[in-house]
Amino acid sequence: MDASAARRTPDTVIPMYETDSMENGELRNVDLDDLAQKQWSGGGLLNSVANMANSILGADLANTAVGLPYAVNQAGFFLGIVLLVVICAVTDWTIRLVVINAKLSGRTSYIEVMNSCFGPSGRAAVSFFQFSFAFGGMCAFGIIIGKCRVPGVLYSYLTFSPGDTIPHVIRSIFPTLHTIPVLSLLTNRQFIITLCTTCVSYPLSLYRDIHKLSRASGLALISMLVIVSAVLIEGSHVSPNLKGDPSKRLTVVGSGVFQAIGVMSFAFVCHHNSLLIYGSLKTPTLDRFAQVTRISTIISLVACCTLAISGFWVFTDRTQGNILNNFSGNDALINVARFCFGLNMFTTLPLELFVCREVIEQYFFSHESYNIQRHVFFTSTILFSSMLLSLITCDLGVTLEITGGVSATALAYIFPAACYLKLTDPHVPWHSRAKLPAAACLAFGVAVMTVSLLQVIQRAYMPLGEPKMCMA
Repeated sequence: MDASAARRTPDTVIPMYETDSMENGELRNVDLDDLAQKQWSGGGLLNSVANMANSILGADLANTAVGLPYAVNQAGFFLGIVLLVVICAVTDWTIRLVVINAKLSGRTSYIEVMNSCFGPSGRAAVSFFQFSFAFGGMCAFGIIIGKCRVPGVLYSYLTFSPGDTIPHVIRSIFPTLHTIPVLSLLTNRQFIITLCTTCVSYPLSLYRDIHKLSRASGLALISMLVIVSAVLIEGSHVSPNLKGDPSKRLTVVGSGVFQAIGVMSFAFVCHHNSLLIYGSLKTPTLDRFAQVTRISTIISLVACCTLAISGFWVFTDRTQGNILNNFSGNDALINVARFCFGLNMFTTLPLELFVCREVIEQYFFSHESYNIQRHVFFTSTILFSSMLLSLITCDLGVTLEITGGVSATALAYIFPAACYLKLTDPHVPWHSRAKLPAAACLAFGVAVMTVSLLQVIQRAYMPLGEPKMCMA
């Protein structure tokens, strides 16, 4: 079905089966038990809010939330706060735009929407970007637990000290633990990654319905609250020699505006699992999903602004890429925040795995019924391959920086706007009131992607050091 034939109104109900599965009035390749299960499954509004907020804040924590004070420092205090609010509002709109596109095209997934608009090339592009963004995030989560650099768009400045999270916290609480046989494993980076991935992330990833992750998402949001509170409380107790110059607080525009836009854009991306969350609602309607996105983005904005303002206000020009590194290594409350920072990765990782698995199912097995063996196989393969990469390297370098930065921009700004322009009435000009916001979003996305790629290329020719292998 081409885009013009697929145009519908936003109130159209997304079908439970693909249009291609109907021929001569008969359903083909439809698992009736699966449909019956879907009819009685689904979560409530609160469950979906928890999952979406965790998807945003989880990605923030993995890549940017602790770096937002630095982003504000780069953009300037006033412009930085304005950018956070604007990007949050655009995110709320484009997340809902993904679902509107699904309704207009009569499709049930991001992949099928792109396929209906741009054919096989669109299907392949969105599949690649969704998988690379989610899988890159999974690798980053594991790397963060141990040490060194986080891959992705923050590669240029968001670096982490050795033993930055869980192993560091355990060593600080039990200084002699590394001398005790067997128990010394708890201070080993590789052991902690393997233990948490196998015992926390893997069982959660085996779930088939994303709404069942809502309790884990709730714990992750509590962890985020602990981190924000720790920075807010301990900031006022920092010794003077660690604080920045107070005269540089009320800056208007900084020298790194484009860097800040890239960081903040990356922070709010959760478009790759928006349709999964929409489908997990017991009553999936645009109005209910609008409530989910609005509440989730407001929660995320409040958390990010609190962390960004409180961190920058204390450390100003001395703000580091990871705000937790500005504090003393012996600060008890900050060490609790570091522990929550690391543990939260393993409750957020299953959300990204759901996306990777869904992309494979939609791209290669869209006309086949659910198979438990295939489900377990792909869950295990994706999870443990990302764990292996996290174990053997501290720095995945420019490759994940390109896939992370470009994928985030394409999924958040370019694809939703391009699909909307394609699906709506072609006789309406792009500068009309109905299409102008989408056209502006598309132009903004292309600009951000271009700047991100130029920065990546520049750093590729000016490397910050050799990739670090963490076998020891």
